[in-house]
Amino acid sequence: MNSYVNVMEEIVIALVTMCMVGPDYQMFCKCAKCRNDIIALSLNSLPSHYVTTEEGRKMVYETLNTIENRKWINKKIISAIHVVGKYPKH
Repeated sequence: MNSYVNVMEEIVIALVTMCMVGPDYQMFCKCAKCRNDIIALSLNSLPSHYVTTEEGRKMVYETLNTIENRKWINKKIISAIHVVGKYPKH
């Protein structure tokens, strides 16, 4: 593990990946630029959760990875998908 990691970033990357392969977003561009823009826009609207140990990562991951928190994070991701879809940078 690096000297620090943003656990929220790990979760957002995983959820964006799942969203982009799901049937609801087949019409959206899936290029690396759009995917990275979605991740960045999502992360800018969510609080960061940096940790420095694997134990800390597991603890924060378990705290953030609840149904309620995933719904909240997914709302931010869905909003970012629509913004990037409407205003792609390529």
